Amino acid sequence: MINNEEAVNSARFAKCIATSKRINWDLEDDVIQGRIFDISHKFLPDGLSKVEEISFLSESEKRFLSQIQGRTYANIFGLVERFINTKMLELGQDYQFGDQVALEALLRFSTEEIKHQELFKKIDKMCGEVMPDGYDFSFDSNEVAKAVLSKNTWAVLALTLDIELFTQLHYRESIEPTKNLSPLWKDVFLYHWKEESQHAIIDELEFIRHDSEVSVQERDLGVSEFIELVGAVDGILQHQSASDAFYFAAACGRKLTEQESSEVQRSILAAYRHQYIFSGAGHPHFGKVLSSMITTEQMGRIQTALESIK
Repeated sequence: MINNEEAVNSARFAKCIATSKRINWDLEDDVIQGRIFDISHKFLPDGLSKVEEISFLSESEKRFLSQIQGRTYANIFGLVERFINTKMLELGQDYQFGDQVALEALLRFSTEEIKHQELFKKIDKMCGEVMPDGYDFSFDSNEVAKAVLSKNTWAVLALTLDIELFTQLHYRESIEPTKNLSPLWKDVFLYHWKEESQHAIIDELEFIRHDSEVSVQERDLGVSEFIELVGAVDGILQHQSASDAFYFAAACGRKLTEQESSEVQRSILAAYRHQYIFSGAGHPHFGKVLSSMITTEQMGRIQTALESIK
């Protein structure tokens, strides 16, 4: 017997399926369209890259730094979508002999995530064809996925919802309204946003479902391991910001002073923390979902961990 909540959730899954079918896109025909990146444009908007806050950079240097950050932005998404896809395939097994609508929604989610990984791999290659040699993004998506998935499901789903929500926020508030971005780069994230909008709904449904099934002890462990995952994300950002700052200094066309190099790295790290940690953790809907599940003490632990990163 299906209860009221299950019927409502099944209807939401059905709506995600209908939208997925309607907006389905092809990587080459719809997104790339035979184009190449034009390096006369910025890739990442100023609201995300924060390049305008570095007063000693020229306009061309700010544009180049936005392109480096844009390339890393695409690579970070390619990285996280590996573990998100694996976890959703795992959760889909719960529906094998149950709600077939939910099962189809999660399978479509998985197919789209694989397409997104292919898209971001393509974008990195295309960036490499127009940007100077020397850029490095050395994280192995499988190794990162294994590390994330070693944590309990509650923690992984909390991180996943965080990521999906800031993806929506970045596109709506920064990428879509910015006029001076590369049209191709902007289209990449338009099409990505279209499908991720459905994924955020599914992530939330699965997070709430899982939370309703865990014990108090399991949820408390989930909070602790979510904090650990946020710390691991920050470790990735620290490494990549140093790598990107080194690449910028080597390829920007002039010799930076030691102070300038240090400031560029500090600024990139601050931008990355804003992009991948604080914009998600501070998302009102994420806070609403999280606070409905955890205690004031547990929320305090999360906030203290976030403060320690700043």
